[in-house]
Amino acid sequence: MKKPPRMATDLFVLTLPAILAIAMSGSKHGAPPAPEAPVAADAALLAHGEYVAKAADCAGCHTAPDGGAPFAGGLGMASPFGTIKTSNITPDRQYGIGRYSYQEFDRAVRHGVAPGGKALYPAMPYPEFSKMSDEDLRALYAFLMQRVAPVAKPNEPADVAFPFNQRWTLYGWQFVFMPHGGFKSHAPSDPQWTRGAYLVQSLGHCGACHTPRGWGYNERGYDESASRFLTGGINDHWFAPNLTGDAGSGLGRMSEADIARFLKTGHARGNVAYGSMVEQIEDSMQYYSDADLLAIAHYLKSLPPRQPSGTYAPAMQPARASTNGNRVADSQSLGYVVYQSFCAKCHGDDGKGVPEVFPALAGNPSVLAKDTTSLIRLIVEGGNSPETLGGPPRQRMPAFGGTLSNAQLADALTYVRSAWGNVAQPISGNDVASLRQTLHK
Repeated sequence: MKKPPRMATDLFVLTLPAILAIAMSGSKHGAPPAPEAPVAADAALLAHGEYVAKAADCAGCHTAPDGGAPFAGGLGMASPFGTIKTSNITPDRQYGIGRYSYQEFDRAVRHGVAPGGKALYPAMPYPEFSKMSDEDLRALYAFLMQRVAPVAKPNEPADVAFPFNQRWTLYGWQFVFMPHGGFKSHAPSDPQWTRGAYLVQSLGHCGACHTPRGWGYNERGYDESASRFLTGGINDHWFAPNLTGDAGSGLGRMSEADIARFLKTGHARGNVAYGSMVEQIEDSMQYYSDADLLAIAHYLKSLPPRQPSGTYAPAMQPARASTNGNRVADSQSLGYVVYQSFCAKCHGDDGKGVPEVFPALAGNPSVLAKDTTSLIRLIVEGGNSPETLGGPPRQRMPAFGGTLSNAQLADALTYVRSAWGNVAQPISGNDVASLRQTLHK
């Protein structure tokens, strides 16, 4: 699944109930009274529940790295206010959710309130899960209770300082920011659109990363009626790109088939998944049915262009756009020299990359994005592509943070953002230095 800008002290005081909501519940749930025994579920319901669990990426967040038991929690979630460890959602009766009745499970997942009245931090995306259908929620409950092995693993306490560890204040956040009324289709005559909208807005919780946050760390919209919905957002020092129809940094130049393939394999039309999207595809999206992936693509392609950024005009003379701050020949450009020395071997002299292997940089929406967080982070610390059941083999990008200076990295990225028809603003050495300091790189 995988942060908000710094705010003045007086804003922290005035909006405390809202800005507390930035981390995932990691503390031990109190043990409610033992519920009635769950009714045995049939195979179809359990298979449906397994699909819902994968679609919602439950294991992706609730499994510790390096061999942690599935669904037993322990994954560290970074936040501006400390590190939170995700909770145990196996049916263990002492440390997990084994004592939860269905009603208690519903209240936790769709309303953000655990047994005992403890409000949950909404980095667990219960604002999106509030739109989950009864059918999906019942299937998920049956799967977690009857098909997941109980693990007696205690929940680790959150490392969050006062006053952000005061959960009672979250009731104020929920009152102000929670969406209400469940999922509503705005195109009931188009079943594919409706299915795609449901998956994007609920199980897929795409807005948790791809929608910018407001002053209370709330998502600035939960469906297509909001002007900032899915226009890009920063999470854990990655910029999740614009998913609207913008032809520069959005999905405007990708077809529905391209989008569906990207979600399935992490590769499409020269684009390759990176950062936290790699885990999202590996743990969740690759298991969606082809029909559901096409429904998601159909819905996303219906979103009009919003928050445009950058343009791609292949006929332009390379690396001489006014955006790069000069009009010198390539051979005299430091960015070009760095690119040729360290980048061209994989991405090509023409920036077109290698299909199904290395991403194209010419016209790449992430290259053209106004927010350069991901672009800088990739060149500093490297990355890798997804490894999926039906996609190409994993490829790795080396880190250049220990090889090149901040100025060299900035010049190379500026060249890339103004070459081959790319038109985007330059990147400075200070931009690189600032993010490296944040990442401790």
